[in-house]
Amino acid sequence: MWSPRSPRAKFVLSAAAVSGVLVLAGCSDNSGGHDMSQMSNNTPSTSSSSTTVETVAFNTADVTFLQLMYPHHAQAVEMTNLVEGRSTNPQVLDLAKNIAAAQGPEMEQMAALLEKWGKAVPSTNASGGMSGMNHGGASGMTEGGGMSGMMTLEQMADLTGKGGADFDTAWLNMMIEHHTGAIEMAQTELADGGNADAKQLATAVVGAQQAEITTMTALLPQG
Repeated sequence: MWSPRSPRAKFVLSAAAVSGVLVLAGCSDNSGGHDMSQMSNNTPSTSSSSTTVETVAFNTADVTFLQLMYPHHAQAVEMTNLVEGRSTNPQVLDLAKNIAAAQGPEMEQMAALLEKWGKAVPSTNASGGMSGMNHGGASGMTEGGGMSGMMTLEQMADLTGKGGADFDTAWLNMMIEHHTGAIEMAQTELADGGNADAKQLATAVVGAQQAEITTMTALLPQG
C-alpha cells in the first residue's frame, strides 16, 4: 500500500522537486540568453557610430606649409645628388646621404596628406618653383615669390661647376641657408597650423634640420 510517508513516496517526491527546479533554471537561462543577445546586438551599432567619424581637420596654414615644403625638400634632395663625384670629404658625403634619406620619406608624407585633403600636390622643377599654384601672400616666402632659403637656377648651376674643397664650402653654405628657410617655414606651421599630422612633420623638420645646421657649421673652414 502506497503511503506519502513511505520511503518510496519520499524518493518520488524528492525527484519531482529536483526536476521542477531544473525546468525553472532552464527557463531562466533561456530568458537571460535572449536578453543578452539583444544587448549584444545593440552594442556594435553604438560602437560603430562612435568610431566611424574620422577627424581630418586642417586649415589654410597646413595646406600652405605642405605645398611649400614639398618642393623645398625636393631641391634639398637635388642638392644632395650633386655631392657624390664632386666631394671627397667623407663627412660631407655621409651628411648628404642622411639628408636625402630623411627628406625623401617626408615628401611622401606631405603628398599623402595633401591627397587625403583633396589638395594639389605641387610639381617641382629645377629652380624649386611650383606650377599651377597661387602663392600670393603665403607665409614663409620671399617678396620675389620664392620660398625662404631656396636656391636659384644660377646658384645651382654654379654649384654644379665646382669640385673638391670649393664645392664642399659652397654646398655647406647653401644647405645651411636652405635649412634655415625650412625651419622658418616649419615654425610658421607650428604657430598657425591646426592639423596634428602636419604639425608633427613641422616639429621633425625643425629638430632634424637644426641639428644638421650645427653639423654643417662645424664642417666649414675655420678662420
